[in-house]
Amino acid sequence: MREDPAPALSAAAPPAPGLHLLATPIGAARDITLRALDILAGADVLAAEDTRTLRRLMEIHGIALGGRPMLAYHDHNAAGVRPRLLAALAQDRSVAYASEAGTPLVADPGYGLARAAIAEGHRVWAAPGPSAVLAALTVSGLPSDRFLFAGFPPVPAGARRRWAEELKAVPATLIVYESPRRVHDLLGVLCEVWGGDRAAALCRELTKRFEEVRRGTLATLADDTAHDDLRGEVVLVVDRAAEAPPDAAQMEAMLTARLGDVSLKLAVAEVAEATGLPRREVYQAALRLAGRT
Repeated sequence: MREDPAPALSAAAPPAPGLHLLATPIGAARDITLRALDILAGADVLAAEDTRTLRRLMEIHGIALGGRPMLAYHDHNAAGVRPRLLAALAQDRSVAYASEAGTPLVADPGYGLARAAIAEGHRVWAAPGPSAVLAALTVSGLPSDRFLFAGFPPVPAGARRRWAEELKAVPATLIVYESPRRVHDLLGVLCEVWGGDRAAALCRELTKRFEEVRRGTLATLADDTAHDDLRGEVVLVVDRAAEAPPDAAQMEAMLTARLGDVSLKLAVAEVAEATGLPRREVYQAALRLAGRT
C-alpha cells in the first residue's frame, strides 16, 4: 500500500494520526531534529524503549509531558504494552515511539510494534535522524557504496564463529555492534575467519565527549585493544573481502571470447583492465591462444 508522505509539522500542527518512529540522539542532545521535537510536543501518546532517557531529552529541549501517557516499550514488556498502543492507534490518535538512542527498529524492539501497526492498517511515519550505523560508516573511511548492518554477534563461541563464516564473503562493508567487554574477543575471531589484513575501524562513543575512532587492519585493532579497558558504545566497521582475481582458465576464456571480435591488442587491453592482471601476463596468454610464439 502506498502511503502519503508525512505532513510538515509546526508547533501549531499536531502530528497526524498514526505511529511516528522517532530517531533520537546517540550522544549529543542537540542532534535531534526539529521535526522530532514537534512530534514529541504534539503526539497524543508517547512510548519509549527507556522512558527515563526520553523524559530527560524532553526536559533538555523544554517539552512538557502535560499529562499525556508515556509508556515503556521494550523487549521484556512488548507483548503486554503493544495492545495498548495499537488501541490508541485504532482511536485515530498519534503515537510517538522513540528508541533509547538512534533510529527505531535498528537493534531495537520497535520492529514488532511497526509490523503490528502496519498489519492493522495504521499509518507509520518515520522521523529520521541520528544512527550509530551511518555515523560509524561516515567516519570509518571505508567504502560506503554497499554496506550490511550485521547487528550484534552471537555470544557463544561456536555460534559466533558460524556467524563470522556466514558473513566472510559478503561483498559489502560490514557494520557490527558489540559490547566493549567482548570486542577484543570478536576481533580475534574475525582475524581467524576473515583474515587479519582486512581494513577496519573501531568507533566508540560516537558524538559523545570521549568519541574515539581507531583505524587499521583487524590484526592491528586486535593488538591495540588487547590490554585496553574499553567502555561505552562500540561500532565495528570492516571492509569487504577482496575479490579473488580470475584464474588462468577464466582469463583465457575471456580472451577467447574477445579475440574473435577485436584485435589482439584491444583484447589484451580489455581483459587486463577487467581482471586487474598484469598486461604482460595477459599478452602472453593471448599469443598462445592465437597460435603465436
